[in-house]
Amino acid sequence: MKNKDSSQKIMYLNPVGFDAYDAFFAEMIKKHKFSNSEIHIASLSSSVGQMDNLEYRTYNALIASDLIKATRQASIEGFDVLIIGCFYDPFLLDSREISGDMIVVGPCHSSIEIALKLSNSFSVIIGQKKWQHEMQSTIIEYGFGGHLASFRDVAMTVSEFQVDHQLTEKKLMEAAHLAIEEDGAESIILGCTLEFGFFEKIQNEFNVPVIDPSLAALKQAEQYAILKNQFGWKPSRQWSAQSPPENDISRFGLFKEDYHFGNRIIVN
Repeated sequence: MKNKDSSQKIMYLNPVGFDAYDAFFAEMIKKHKFSNSEIHIASLSSSVGQMDNLEYRTYNALIASDLIKATRQASIEGFDVLIIGCFYDPFLLDSREISGDMIVVGPCHSSIEIALKLSNSFSVIIGQKKWQHEMQSTIIEYGFGGHLASFRDVAMTVSEFQVDHQLTEKKLMEAAHLAIEEDGAESIILGCTLEFGFFEKIQNEFNVPVIDPSLAALKQAEQYAILKNQFGWKPSRQWSAQSPPENDISRFGLFKEDYHFGNRIIVN
């Protein structure tokens, strides 16, 4: 175990082979991280394709192998925590299985845990109606379905959220109003990591907690890293949490080479 004043080493992984968003996340993280946190913002190799989003299950399937390889690589490099930077929490449980002593968190799970510390029900504001089925299934699988007040969509794609901030803010405000007044939401979760930069105005307008998933995952990751380093609280490898045996990994010829990330920005 490290002492309580040790630094945290965290990777924020943008799980696509498209790095144009990395600088946005780096700027956000620099503003909000703990002073002793070292954060690496990375994207997958461009070999997975140039998708700039994971709005479709097809795109999710195409990144699976690289995401698992990237998780193992981050663990080998000594990261305390890996954040999978997509609200779908793609392959979260799969990544945890291969992460060694590294903790893996997802923005959806982190956001809900925080929302339910502050309220008894939440609504998720999503871009497209298409997203609801997969996200709702994930929330139910996590055991939080009974607290879900609603989904509200704003008819925007992932790539549109950061184009016209005034329009995005207007649509998010309208959706939050409906979620609170018509659906009974006591808190709001912004259901995409690209919906960052808007939570404060919405929160001030409606006086309910509005959870930014990128910030939720970042702050939870920092706290988990502190707990890991101070108390030795790291992932269990017992029973369902067991990792694939290293002799099997060698026998099957898996992970024979280091994984090369497509991009990396380091924020100290």
